[in-house]
Amino acid sequence: MFLERSARTPDAPAYRAPGADGSWVSRTWAMTAQAVTEIAAGLIAIGLRPQDRVAICSATRVEWIEADFGVMCAGGATTTVYPSSSPEEVLHILTDSGSRFAVVENAGHLSKILASPLIEKAILIDGSDERALSWDDLRELGRTTLAANPDAVTDVVAGIGPDDLATLIYTSGTTGLPKGVRVGHDAWIYQGLAIQAMGIVHPDDLGYLWLPLSHAFGKALLSCQLSVGFEFAVDGDVSKIVQRLAEVRPTIMPAVPRIFEKVYAGVAATMEREGGLKARLYRWAIGVALRRGVLRPIADRLVLARVRDRFGGRMRFFISGASALSPEIAEWFDAIRLPIAEGYGLTESCATTIFNRPFDAEYGTVGVPLPGTRVRLGDDGEILLKGPGLMQGYHGMPEETAAALTDGWLHTGDIGEITERGSLRITDRKKDLIKTSNGKYVAPQAIEARFKGICPLAGQILVHGENRKFVTALIDLDPDETRKWASVHLPRASHAEIARSDQMRNEIARCLDELNKTLNSWETIKKFVILEENLDVEGGDLTPSLKLRRRVVEQRYQSQLDDLYA
Repeated sequence: MFLERSARTPDAPAYRAPGADGSWVSRTWAMTAQAVTEIAAGLIAIGLRPQDRVAICSATRVEWIEADFGVMCAGGATTTVYPSSSPEEVLHILTDSGSRFAVVENAGHLSKILASPLIEKAILIDGSDERALSWDDLRELGRTTLAANPDAVTDVVAGIGPDDLATLIYTSGTTGLPKGVRVGHDAWIYQGLAIQAMGIVHPDDLGYLWLPLSHAFGKALLSCQLSVGFEFAVDGDVSKIVQRLAEVRPTIMPAVPRIFEKVYAGVAATMEREGGLKARLYRWAIGVALRRGVLRPIADRLVLARVRDRFGGRMRFFISGASALSPEIAEWFDAIRLPIAEGYGLTESCATTIFNRPFDAEYGTVGVPLPGTRVRLGDDGEILLKGPGLMQGYHGMPEETAAALTDGWLHTGDIGEITERGSLRITDRKKDLIKTSNGKYVAPQAIEARFKGICPLAGQILVHGENRKFVTALIDLDPDETRKWASVHLPRASHAEIARSDQMRNEIARCLDELNKTLNSWETIKKFVILEENLDVEGGDLTPSLKLRRRVVEQRYQSQLDDLYA
């Protein structure tokens, strides 16, 4: 599929990335194909055998993509490793996958990779290290191999079958150790063709790709790109997204809900801080846009177009996945003419399985299945999926595979419902449903998503109440919005002092009161704790895709939660 795309549109731009001087450097499909073929030939030369696993441990960058396609064109299978994973998780993934080789971004990650005795050779993208083969040396070895045998790679590609293993993606591991999800070449081909068939992405689009490519969401986007042939600007530095959008001016961007939450909160908070006429004008313009009033063109010209300009001025729509997006936030983006197409899927279904069409979205749902995929609900409301994009199974775990896949139907572990329009609405994770001591069920994720749409100061919120008399919450504060708020209310206070302050507590309580008005009585949050430090990936509180490790966080703050019920 990659080689076909490169042959069909060799001179079209494929990827662009920031260069050493900060300017963007573009690469055509022909240039990318040359790099990929050299990498594949280099891997064959160092002994890669068909379906051998090659680990990639790197942030999102063009070399990650070239390595991935290079591994597959050499007949191997990519094992995904998040650079932020702990040494214990990395060792587990490398051992469980049986990876023989590894591509590593920098020397800082080498030690974690080489802790596995199975790794025979590591390839280093940046810099040099005596313990690894450099990126340039691998490509040079590939050129030498191709000079001796020009068909070295094409012969291997010809022998790859649709059922052969393409990728071994390890789940984010919200509970327990990550499991290896086996994905065949046919599943990725289906993903690309099915997304293309929806007709929402065009060859002249320019996508902005920052999402972790170790996640199935990122990989599905690469498959879609191969089918359609558009260009991706690639940079995994999350801190530079706003700057890069102004430089690149993309037309589509996939992201996780936390990005949209921060934009929504940031715009609203900035307008409120400026106050006066600007704040009143903003509130009026948003109100007109949400009502689709006749004055919308005026509101758009005066206010909303300026908000869109923050995203480069050419954005057609966003794509959201990985966790629940607040309907209020989705409607706000739609009102300013930046629609969000929210989708749903699991690593086990190659991420993109159900999808909202961006210009006909039913907000509060995740849309309808991709062409060729079926969805139904079990007796207990569990979402079941069937189609060509499902995993082959869990690596080395036949019992877990049999439990997850029954008669071709994948048991997702999520609870949902089907709307009159045929869209799927996710109500919660089956395992995350809270049952209070009064026998009432509470869906925490829906409440958490709604609160983050109401409260700009909230970074993460964990709703708690399993076997408890009532529902409580742990709330951590968004660092950026908290600093802006504190500059007015507590200018010299530290983050911990702000979290302990009566002023912040009153502000959070006000937002919770607003949330509670929308909930059933047994769902309302009666008490809460404001955390003095942020939940993060490095501390093990969040997965690399920014999902809460719910049990980990609850155990870490067990005493504070117990105090709420004392």
